[in-house]
Amino acid sequence: MTSTIDKPKKAIILYDSMSVGGSADRLIDAIGKNLAEAGAYVEKARCKTNADYSFVEEFDLVLLGAPIYYLLVASKLSGALAQTNLRATLKGKKVALFVICGSPEPMAHFLYLPQLKMNLDNPVILAEKAFSPAETSDPKAIAEFTQNILDAYGKAN
Repeated sequence: MTSTIDKPKKAIILYDSMSVGGSADRLIDAIGKNLAEAGAYVEKARCKTNADYSFVEEFDLVLLGAPIYYLLVASKLSGALAQTNLRATLKGKKVALFVICGSPEPMAHFLYLPQLKMNLDNPVILAEKAFSPAETSDPKAIAEFTQNILDAYGKAN
């Protein structure tokens, strides 16, 4: 079912969440599992606004994701993009974006995903998804997002 054209060898999921073990963590674990089953080595890391992100250079694929709190992308991810070397490190990288929010998907694509994009410097965006709270535990929605990433990755090479 996965693309045999070209697959990422190393992927990292950079994320932010106010809780530990909540829906965001479960979603990230499921996405990571799907990527690993497709053959990628996967790591995950919580974003910090004062970190050095040069380690991201060693990854073929970077996923950026966070919940929406009070109409804004979680602050540590947006802060990392605005205040650290993460933005420069992502330049030209293959990236997938996702947010978790209760808003309808068209509204999320209009309001929330652009909050991530405005702090990016010319990456190759492979896929974007606004997960509803129910979709964070829906294996079909997670598999579809992962497959979209893999398909776009294969076409981008």
